[in-house]
Amino acid sequence: MAQVEAAQLSVGVNQHGVRNHNERLILSMIQRHGPMPGSDIAKRAGLSPQTVSVILRGLEREGFLERGDPQRGRVGKPSIPMGIAANGSFAVGLKVGRRSADLVLTNLSGQVCAEKQKTYKYPAPDTIMEFLKDGLAEFYTQLGKSSAERISGIGIAIPFEVWNWHETIGAPPEEMARWKDFDIAEAVRDFTNLDVFIENDATAACRAEHVYGRGREFSDFAYFFIGSFVGGGIVLNNSVFDGAQGNAGALGSLPVSGPEKKPKQLIDVASLYLLEDKLAQEGIDHTRLWSQPLRWGDFSDSVAEWVESTGHYLARAALTACAVVDFEAVLIDGAFPAEVGDRLVERVRAEIGDMDSRGLLVPRIERGRVGPNARAMGASSAPIFAKYLLNTNSGHSFG
Repeated sequence: MAQVEAAQLSVGVNQHGVRNHNERLILSMIQRHGPMPGSDIAKRAGLSPQTVSVILRGLEREGFLERGDPQRGRVGKPSIPMGIAANGSFAVGLKVGRRSADLVLTNLSGQVCAEKQKTYKYPAPDTIMEFLKDGLAEFYTQLGKSSAERISGIGIAIPFEVWNWHETIGAPPEEMARWKDFDIAEAVRDFTNLDVFIENDATAACRAEHVYGRGREFSDFAYFFIGSFVGGGIVLNNSVFDGAQGNAGALGSLPVSGPEKKPKQLIDVASLYLLEDKLAQEGIDHTRLWSQPLRWGDFSDSVAEWVESTGHYLARAALTACAVVDFEAVLIDGAFPAEVGDRLVERVRAEIGDMDSRGLLVPRIERGRVGPNARAMGASSAPIFAKYLLNTNSGHSFG
């Protein structure tokens, strides 16, 4: 398959005093396009070769970039591509889900260096903080002192207003209500001085797809992630757009016409908790939906029904989103096995083909590439973006 050209980032500026911006731009370009020689970076960024050379030397000296093998052309000296030094920085990502929590340690290249998972009936604040504290201690031990000093922060991905979902997940209302006044960042500071970055879980998943997955192919796309509840995110101008209050792209709240033509939100008709409930009614251990590795072959009939129904509603939601912004593509991912995701995408494509799309540019429907770990990986990318990369659409600072 031919290599897809990544969408272009904006150009830099040469004025004195903006080196931080140019450093971020160069790191972002290399992260997005792969190793490049300084001459190519200068052309892409609109910076002078001298400015690029100084920045590259500084970033290499500080351990964020490393030299590749010389590349010989037809004439002149061989060029030396500069690439991301994977261990130049690390970050911790925590995903707080309704049925499980995932903790990952990633490096600057987005590789998962270590991971942990915990399942539960519902997410209690004390349980989550203990899981994070113990996992962080394990990560420190695994890295060793010198590498652990390069951890840039902790990203935490958590559902928006998680306390409002106690009925759906069968949790005690008083336990879930504790989240409403629970200061996550303050609780984390009890056991670490690392910076904490908090965002919506679906936005975090969108960020992971944008940075590490299919998002490199598109400058604008809508993104659906299906976990216990479906959520979403949007990418505009090569950056995740999270909005002034951090809740942009709340695609799970899109209105749809549910069964019996009753008004519903997408979250009520296209979420995995519906499959979980169906399995429970059939006497099947529904906790197996969340246990790693994901194997759903034993309840394929129920999964097939869920895929058909979910694809129907996702198609309508995707076309609705494209009535607001003419996205190049709609990407779909979730906490399901790869083969289930592939079938779901095919179902959405078929549904959209039968819909009334007058006045709209029908988007490409594509499978996300990151997979079930997207929320945790997106969370871990938040400290990396905040400190090293360029995010042209960021609407707010994380906590």
